[in-house]
Amino acid sequence: MAKINLRPLDDRVVVSPSDAEEVTAGGIVLPDAAQEKPQRGKVVAVGAGKLLDSGIRGELSVAIGDEVIYGKYGGSDVEVNGEELKILRESDILAKVL
Repeated sequence: MAKINLRPLDDRVVVSPSDAEEVTAGGIVLPDAAQEKPQRGKVVAVGAGKLLDSGIRGELSVAIGDEVIYGKYGGSDVEVNGEELKILRESDILAKVL
């Protein structure tokens, strides 16, 4: 992937979604219309953290390169340099894949 020119603000995270599954575990090929939107992706950029009432920035739980699982309808879809990306708040991320 080429370097992206995005700097998310506050507690936002930019995720590159994984490709949708094209074949089921049983070997059945799924047409495009039957494929579910991916809910998993790789973090490609992170913001500085949420500004707390104390004036200090809170640290994010994710870093560039982490693989994450996020809510099905969370975030905003954007296209940068022909690549589909998703911008999420850290709270929209459900889990980090270890």
